[in-house]
Amino acid sequence: MSYQALYRVWRPQQLRDVVGQEHITKTLQNALLQEKFSHAYLFSGPRGTGKTSAAKIIAKAINCEKAPVAEPCNECTSCKGITSGAIVDVMEIDAASNNGVDEIRDIRDKVKFAPNEVRYKVYIIDEVHMLSTGAFNALLKTLEEPPSHVIFILATTEPHKIPLTIISRCQRFDFKRISNHSIVGRMNEILAHDRIEVEEEALMMIARAADGGMRDALSLLDQAISYAEDTLTLEDVLAITGAVSEGVLVKLVEAIATKETAVALESLDHLVRDGKEPGRILEDLIYYIRDLLLCKTAPDSQNLLERAESVEKAAALSERFEFPWLYQAIELLNASQQEMKWSSHPKVILEMVLIRLVNQRPEQTEGVSGVESERVQQLETKISTLEKALKQLQASGVVGAAADGNQQPAVRRPKKQVPQTRVNTSKVKELLKGATKQEFQKVTGQWGAIMERVKSQNIPAHAWLSDSRPVAASEGFILLAFQNEMHRDMMDTKFRPFLEDVFQDMFGNSITFMTLLQNQWDRLKEEYVKEQRGGEQESDPVVDEALKLVGSDLVEIIDG
Repeated sequence: MSYQALYRVWRPQQLRDVVGQEHITKTLQNALLQEKFSHAYLFSGPRGTGKTSAAKIIAKAINCEKAPVAEPCNECTSCKGITSGAIVDVMEIDAASNNGVDEIRDIRDKVKFAPNEVRYKVYIIDEVHMLSTGAFNALLKTLEEPPSHVIFILATTEPHKIPLTIISRCQRFDFKRISNHSIVGRMNEILAHDRIEVEEEALMMIARAADGGMRDALSLLDQAISYAEDTLTLEDVLAITGAVSEGVLVKLVEAIATKETAVALESLDHLVRDGKEPGRILEDLIYYIRDLLLCKTAPDSQNLLERAESVEKAAALSERFEFPWLYQAIELLNASQQEMKWSSHPKVILEMVLIRLVNQRPEQTEGVSGVESERVQQLETKISTLEKALKQLQASGVVGAAADGNQQPAVRRPKKQVPQTRVNTSKVKELLKGATKQEFQKVTGQWGAIMERVKSQNIPAHAWLSDSRPVAASEGFILLAFQNEMHRDMMDTKFRPFLEDVFQDMFGNSITFMTLLQNQWDRLKEEYVKEQRGGEQESDPVVDEALKLVGSDLVEIIDG
């Protein structure tokens, strides 16, 4: 078989070819040129970022016949032999399959012998974190004081699994994820050499799918070239990666903005029938809404966008959403992503989260369609008619005469109904006097079942209520503390009758509830405890310590 994969053909042969790791390659080049290289190196970082390639390049550079050099010549016998694997003094060991004590002891016994063909023996141990504890212990002494003709290069993707005693004996280099810009630049070099036509959007999609790994990017590019006909297009890359195009993401988010549930679900069903994984759709949706949030908060940070290619379209779409909704949408999608990992029906999870996102959009007249649009137009026509009638009355003096006669004006604007969400401190304190620990424990013991009941009957109410917790209770009364003011207001106004019905079903008697913010509750609780102690009376150190340990909710002060 003569064909080789792209990542093997284009494997870096010099340090300057290791893309995106300039902070490492420059240091190593200077060390090689000045012959100040260490006896042991530790290369750590994500997969496909150049760790093993850099290790082999170092092995060639220190054994190059033209040394000291910053880069191997790749022309002498030593460089060619190390590249082909013919020189046995440079050994690459896979720790995943050679992780026992015996293999490391064998290395320890052989390092004392001088190299046969080159100046230095180089041991490259890949995935070194897979070594057993005994193998690490066997390596310790040799790694600390190896013979002058031996160099160890350890490579790993999980440095936290390596004992600190090993790490402290090595010169450590942390390879970072390669930026999308650097990956696209490297792929353009390869395609220009092979004279393959490609759309720039296709390369950017490959870079995003590679997640910072050059090897993954070249593997996807290889696959896409085989799939494409003449020119490598964005559609070809979407087909092989399973990613979702920006157009479909825009359609989904627009359906959420206009509260068109059917359109959102039909778009999702079309994607799944086309072979897209629900998990990948959910991930792309999270990143796109994140991009909308970024456009809204930092319009100049276009280089940070992950899924939004059209900045103008994303910026216009972001203006249709409020900050609280965008924050909550990302949190809800993240939670659904975790839930999807353990579900046998990931599509159902994704459908549920889309419905919840649509239902949690606040009512608005902008962007509505159909019957709602007609109603808005009718209301606007009526308002215009009333304004004309009012002007006619003012011109004829009817309104002024009515005002002079202490009569009600002909036309009065209805008073705006303001939700009663302000905290009545005195009322809460009065209700707290009847609160008991037994009632509070009964409510907290049933709170999980209450949340399940709310979720099964009213998903939007569950989303708003999930931000709260009960903090006090008496017979017929529950006090709820919320972290977010918007959540508190929604439960206090729109969902109050529904939640009180749920309480009545769960506890068998009529129960009302009051709401306040968590910081208000903390302040009110402190004031209430002071009042119960008698204002400025000297505090009891035993009571103070009990309050610190378990909190005032579980402490009952009884005067002796």
